[in-house]
Amino acid sequence: MASELIESKLKNLPDLPGCYIMRNANDDIIYIGKAKNLKNRVRSYFRGAHDTKTEKLVSEIHHFEYIVTKTNKESLLLEINLIKKYQPHYNIKLKQGTMYPYLKITSEKDPQLVISHKVEKDGGIYFGPYPNVTAATGTQQLIQKIYPLRKCGKNETRACFYYHLGQCIGCCDHEVSKEEYDTQIKKIQRFLNGDVKTIKDDLATKMNEASERLDFEKAMDYRDQIKYIEATVEKQNIMNADFTNRDVFSYVVDRGWISIQVFLLRQSTIIKREAAMFPIYDQIEDEVLSFIIQFYEDQNHILPKEILVPEAIDKELLAETLGVKVMTPKRGSKKRMLDLATQNSEISLNEKFRREEQSQLKTKGALEELADALGLEKVSVIESFDHSNIQGTNPVSAMVVFKDGKPDRKNYRKFKVKTVVGSHEFATTQEVIRRRYSRLLREGARLPDLILMDGGKIQMRAAIEVLEDELGLEIPVCGMVKNEKHKTATLLYGEDYKEIDLDRKGQAFQLIQRVQEEVHRFAITFHRQVRSKNTFASKLEMIDGVGPQTRKKLLRHFKTITAMKQASLEELQSIGISERVARNILEELGK
Repeated sequence: MASELIESKLKNLPDLPGCYIMRNANDDIIYIGKAKNLKNRVRSYFRGAHDTKTEKLVSEIHHFEYIVTKTNKESLLLEINLIKKYQPHYNIKLKQGTMYPYLKITSEKDPQLVISHKVEKDGGIYFGPYPNVTAATGTQQLIQKIYPLRKCGKNETRACFYYHLGQCIGCCDHEVSKEEYDTQIKKIQRFLNGDVKTIKDDLATKMNEASERLDFEKAMDYRDQIKYIEATVEKQNIMNADFTNRDVFSYVVDRGWISIQVFLLRQSTIIKREAAMFPIYDQIEDEVLSFIIQFYEDQNHILPKEILVPEAIDKELLAETLGVKVMTPKRGSKKRMLDLATQNSEISLNEKFRREEQSQLKTKGALEELADALGLEKVSVIESFDHSNIQGTNPVSAMVVFKDGKPDRKNYRKFKVKTVVGSHEFATTQEVIRRRYSRLLREGARLPDLILMDGGKIQMRAAIEVLEDELGLEIPVCGMVKNEKHKTATLLYGEDYKEIDLDRKGQAFQLIQRVQEEVHRFAITFHRQVRSKNTFASKLEMIDGVGPQTRKKLLRHFKTITAMKQASLEELQSIGISERVARNILEELGK
C-alpha cells in the first residue's frame, strides 16, 4: 500500500509527458522512467498486481519526483541522459546506453547512413536516440530511397544492385564528388531535423492510391513509413546540434511563494534538474538573483558557458558577478527550454497548493469525525502524554501538542519525574498532569479541547482524578490502546472506559495513530537523552576528585564519554580542571 506522501502526490500528477524518478528511503535514485502520460504511468505502479520484479521495485519506493517535457520524444531523451548520469539499480537495460539506437552518417570518404547504439567522437553526424530499432531501421530504409548515400561495400568493382534500385549514390559505378555528398547529407539533415511535410504528404497520397487499388499490403507499407517518420523525426527541444553547456533558471510566484526550477544542460541535453520552493519576503527579482548566485557558491555546481534566465532578471549584474554569458532567449530551442522550466515551476507550485488543500480538508474531516464520535463540540487542540522508563530507572514523561490536526512542536514539553520512584504508571500520570495543568491555570493559558493518554484505563483514571478532583477542570480524556504489535488498536472514553467505534480506514483513526506515534517517539527520544546523561554522570562520580561542579564542566564541554576519552591532558586542564584530577579522569576512563 502506498504511503500517505505518495498517495498525495499521485492525486496531483499532470496528464503530460515527462520523466519520473523513483527514490528509496535514503533518497537514492533507484529507477528512472518515461511516460506519455505521467498520471497514468506513475499511478500504475501503485495500483493492481505486478510481476515479482516490479513488486520488488515498488516495495522500495519511498517517494518520487518528475520532470514535465513537451513531447514523448523529449521524455525519452531525458530518460536516457538521467539514467546514464545516475545509474539507477533497477534500470539494468539502459545502464550502458545500449537500448536506444541512433542514425549516424559516417565520416569516411564515401559516407554511409548506419544504425549505431552509442555515440562516439569519430567525426560522424548522429541523430537520435530513437524509440526502437524498428522505427530507426524503417526511417533509414526510407532515407536510402529518397536521399541515397553509399549502401554497398567499399570493394565493389561495378554498379551494385542497390544502385540499379536507386538506393545507392553510385560510388561503385563512378567517382562521387564531396560536393555531391555534402548536398545529399544536408538534405538528410533537414529531413531528420523535421523538414518532412513534403515526403509525408507524398507517402500519404501513395498510401491512399494503393488502398483504392485494393493493394492493402503496399498501403500498409506506406502507412508504416509515415509512422517511422513520426517516431524518429519528431521535433525535439532537449537534443539539438548546439553543444554549449548551459543552465536554465525559471520561476513562478503565487500566494507569497516562489517555485524555482534549474535545468543543467550538458552537450545539449538535460543531465540534472534541481528545484527550490520557499516563501518570498523581498522583491521577486532580487530573490531570484540571490538564489542563482548562491547556487554557484555551492562547490557541487560548476559554472557553465551560458545561463538562461527570464526577462525580468538583471542579466548584466548577474553576468558581471558570475563572469559568464547571461541571456533571455526570444525564440528557438533556447526559448522552448526556458518555457519548459517555467512550466515545471508552475506545476510544482500548484502541486504544493493542492497538497495543502487536500491536507487541510483531510485534517478538518478527521477533527470533525473525532468530535462527533466523542460527542464534543470541537476538537481543535489536542495534548497527548506518554511515559518512558527502563525497569523503573530514569523515569520521564513527554507531551506533544496537535493544533488543528498538525504537530505544534514549539509547545511540546518534557518532564523529568520528580516524586515517583520506580515504575508507577498511576502516580507518574498524576504528577505530570498536575504539573502541566496547574501551571496553565496559574498563567491563564488556553486549555486543550482533548487529552490523549498513551495508555489504558489506569492512566485515564489518574488523569481524570487530578483534573476534576484537584484542579476542578472538565477536559475530556481518552486512552489510546495498542495491540500486540504495538500499533494503535482502539480509543477509550467516558466513565465506563467505553471503546469508541472509529473506522480503521477513516481520517479520525489515522489522526489518532499519528498522535500516538509522535508522542511515543518524543518520549523515547527524551528518555534516551536522560539515560545517556545519567550514565555519563554516574561514571564520572566514581572518579577521585570529580565533584558536582567538575561533572558539570565535563558534561557541558564534552557531551559524551567517547569525546572525553579522546581529549588530551591539556584540553581537560583548559576547562578549569587541575592536572591531578585530569590525570585521574584519563586513567579511569582508559580502563
